[in-house]
Formats: sequence, C-alpha cells, structure tokens
Amino acid sequence: MTVLSNSLTCIMLENDVIFFDGVCNLCNGAVQFIIARDPQNRFKFAALQSEFAKNYLSSFRLKVKHGDSFVLLENGKVYEQSAAALRIAKKLGGLWPLLYGLIIVPPFIRNAVYKSIARNRYKWFGKQESCWIPTPELKSRFLA
Repeated sequence: MTVLSNSLTCIMLENDVIFFDGVCNLCNGAVQFIIARDPQNRFKFAALQSEFAKNYLSSFRLKVKHGDSFVLLENGKVYEQSAAALRIAKKLGGLWPLLYGLIIVPPFIRNAVYKSIARNRYKWFGKQESCWIPTPELKSRFLA
C-alpha cells in the first residue's frame, strides 16, 4: 500500500500509480496497452499534467523535467524512464514480465534508448491538444 501525503491531503493507495504524458499519443497508447494486460487492476493512472501529479510528484526528486518521462510510483518509491517501464512490464499478464530481464542492462544504456524515443515521441507518434479522456468504465482507474 502506498501512502501519498502533502500538507493538505493524505491518500492511501492499494495500487501502484503510473504517471504519463497525457497529450502524447505514444504514452496514451502505452496506458491503453497496460490496461488491456492488467486484469487484476494493479495500476492507477494520472496524467503528468494533472493536479494530482503536480501535487504528489513535487515531493520527489525526478531525474528528468516534468512531462518527459513515464513515472511509476510503487510502494512509496518513484521509478522513471526504463526502470519504470520494466517494473510495469514485470506486473503485466502474458509473457511481458520476461522483459524485466533487461534490468541487467546498465541504466545508462537502457535510458539512452528511452531518452531517444522520449525526445522524438511527438514527431513519431503525434500529440493531442488535450489529455486523453478514459471511458466511463475506466474512469475509476484514473486519478485527477
């Protein structure tokens, strides 16, 4: 269980939280991919542009500027870039957990690939004018 708190609010989460760029088509596609392979609903989601993300990620030291990374909040600890992606894959259904084996690749190599994709994500995959709106069935999995 993760406990998130600031001076105004305390939220107890039974789920890990994935923070993503809400206007990035690649990131939105990744969220939909994760949802389809997360039958146990282990993950909650929040756009990096949301008030929730701004409030709760401000207490963590992020390695990259706000919005440039997929961020995983797991058991009160923040993971970014390739570490976040691999830890997420580890909890998905199917053969996806096998990707976690790539954790043995040194982070500077994994993150170089990650950063290259992140730098070009809008050019390659496009960008939306506003954050993706989940369907009513999925709304409970998103934090505002």
